[in-house]
Amino acid sequence: MRVNEAVSRPVPPLEDPKAAVEQALAHPVAAPPLGETARPGNRVCIVFTDITRSCPDHWLVPPILAELETAGVRDTDITLLCGIGMHRPSTREEKVAKLGSNVVSRYRVIDNEPQNPDALVDLGTTAGGVPVSVHRSVIEADLVIATGIVEPHQYGGYSGGRKTLAVGAAGEALIAHTHGPAFVDHPGTRLGRIEGNPFHEAITEAARRAGLRFILNVVLDDDQRVLRVTAGDPEAAFRDLVEFARSVYEVPIPRQYDIAIGGAGFPKDSNLYQASRAPSYLFFAPTCVVRPGGCFIIPARCEEGAGSGVGEQRFLSAMRDMPDIQSILHDARTRGYPPGQQRAFVMAKVLEKSKVIIVASECPEVVAACKMIPASTMDEAIRIASRDRGLSCDVLIVPHAMLTLPVVEDR
Repeated sequence: MRVNEAVSRPVPPLEDPKAAVEQALAHPVAAPPLGETARPGNRVCIVFTDITRSCPDHWLVPPILAELETAGVRDTDITLLCGIGMHRPSTREEKVAKLGSNVVSRYRVIDNEPQNPDALVDLGTTAGGVPVSVHRSVIEADLVIATGIVEPHQYGGYSGGRKTLAVGAAGEALIAHTHGPAFVDHPGTRLGRIEGNPFHEAITEAARRAGLRFILNVVLDDDQRVLRVTAGDPEAAFRDLVEFARSVYEVPIPRQYDIAIGGAGFPKDSNLYQASRAPSYLFFAPTCVVRPGGCFIIPARCEEGAGSGVGEQRFLSAMRDMPDIQSILHDARTRGYPPGQQRAFVMAKVLEKSKVIIVASECPEVVAACKMIPASTMDEAIRIASRDRGLSCDVLIVPHAMLTLPVVEDR
């Protein structure tokens, strides 16, 4: 058995992330500093990431608030909106973990409500036919700011930038359309791809309509240490971070493999919906990292089962209740699906060509119901995966499957 490893390019983390954030805010890209933009009496909305994202909002949000306070913006005119998208609402404990107890106690901190028409404002339809609706707190603000983390993303090419607002603070209709089969099946919707990507184009236009004016985003390493931080214009700052992120995350590999072992990592390993991103990221790399008929092995505790949010439960229902993989694909392409269920469509595309084994899950029955293979130990998983090829297997280990984008060199 031959084993190789794919890891992101090592880059020294910033020695003082707090100082780097302050510097980024003082010298934003293609935009004036917040102190020159905000005015007393302005209403401000800061959209931040939810607990499923490892973005260090506890470092990003307080300096933004300090800038606003210096500019004379009152606490009562500031809303912090957790961009949950179609995930479950965040708990107070999660908000505190994200922002700190002082921020949560001092300011209005709320969740997006994607299924509540009264909480949303209709902004029409994009040129590509995407219905845009966004949380009212965003639309009613004079200044809209978003935090985020720029890393490889299943649909957007790279996450961060406008996505925290355009998806995290959006209504269900936008999320349904951008995560629908037409978008997911489009050849431009790939990891690492920005140009010609319909998902990226849609969320860019949605964020413009919603009035996003300023972002503060980071790039992290495999250990969630800050490598780069940039603030400023949503498009210019995002481009700066994507260029850097590509130099870190995109890693050449010599060929496709029989088996890929991918780490999901915390917090993605907490439920099957999130953990299943690891095999799908490796599958939807520019070239799939395993050969047809190959196998993905993913260690993940999945202590929350499939996940308790609306989207997570829709994923579970589709994976569990359809008789086979082809039925999931056919149903999605002929009838469409609601937000969250796109993960079932994506995983059906993975499972159509390969096996997925989930190791050490606390809910093996859920794994099996979702047409994946539960294994108690890594040894058991290797035995299952190598049953047909034995010791001649080629194995690729990707310790951080969602922060590493393997690119096959010989294709």
